[in-house]
Amino acid sequence: MEVPGARSHYKLVAGKEALVSVVYRVTQECPRDEIFGLTSQLRRAAVSVPSNIEGAARNGSKEFEQFLNIAIGSISEIETQLLMAVDLGYLAEDASVFALLEQVSKLVNGLWKSVRP
Repeated sequence: MEVPGARSHYKLVAGKEALVSVVYRVTQECPRDEIFGLTSQLRRAAVSVPSNIEGAARNGSKEFEQFLNIAIGSISEIETQLLMAVDLGYLAEDASVFALLEQVSKLVNGLWKSVRP
């Protein structure tokens, strides 16, 4: 059985992989004492996005929407945590990071909308 929108997740490959790379790169700027705090949270949330999209693509339609919901939540978490890191002075505000985050968010939300009944 073909899951609606299942092939659509391939459009996200470049964006989701870039998101993980960017988050890992920018969190290298965080203080060493944040390695088990904000840095770790940001990295886990970033890895969660592609992991859940892949999980959505592999599983049946029953769980597809739930995996995408988790990915959307992780994207929101990354945005919040990046803003906190900027406010705390751990990271410089980088518009390109937020633009990439917005792009991936739009793609995941579009995929989510396409599989909803």
